[in-house]
This record gives sequence, C-alpha cells and structure tokens, in this order.
Amino acid sequence: MKKFENVTVLAEGNSYFNGAVTSRTIIFADGSKKTLGFMQPGEYEFGTDAAELMEITSGWLDVKLPSSDEWIHIKSGESFDVPSKSKFQVKTSILVDYCCSYL
Repeated sequence: MKKFENVTVLAEGNSYFNGAVTSRTIIFADGSKKTLGFMQPGEYEFGTDAAELMEITSGWLDVKLPSSDEWIHIKSGESFDVPSKSKFQVKTSILVDYCCSYL
C-alpha cells in the first residue's frame, strides 16, 4: 500500500459523470499534485491539460489512449501515461481505485 506523508488534502472533492468518478486532490510540499479516486463501472472519456500518469491501485480497466485505436487492459499495480492536451477513454465493469500524478 502506498502512503503519502506531509501532504495537504483539499477537502472539496472532484466529481465527474454524475458522481460515478470522484477524486480528492493531494498537494506535496514541493507543490506537485496527485488525485486519489475511484470510478464505478461504466465507460468514460477524459480530457487532460497536463500530462498524467494513471496508476490503478485496485481493480482493472480497459483504456484507449489518444494515439491508438486499440483497448489496453490495465490491472491493479499497473499504470499508463496520457499526454497533455489530449483525450482518452476508459471502461470497466468493476469498481476501480486510482492515483493520478500530474507530470
């Protein structure tokens, strides 16, 4: 299990797709940010401002990255990178926990 120490957690959560995807922002002493969240079963499309590293901490999902027409299966303990200013699609049939790092 990952543990983050000496961080600030923003009390206001982030909610997408009518609450099917939610997260909390954590800020580190150096100013870097991550979000910790979960997504309920479904299909979603996200847009990015900054490049992101998405780590799946529990569950699994399929992702279609902006440079591909193929779905890639990502399970707990695995991750994928998403470029800045792009869109990517995910789908899952189970609850997924994730950690998103902004690069």
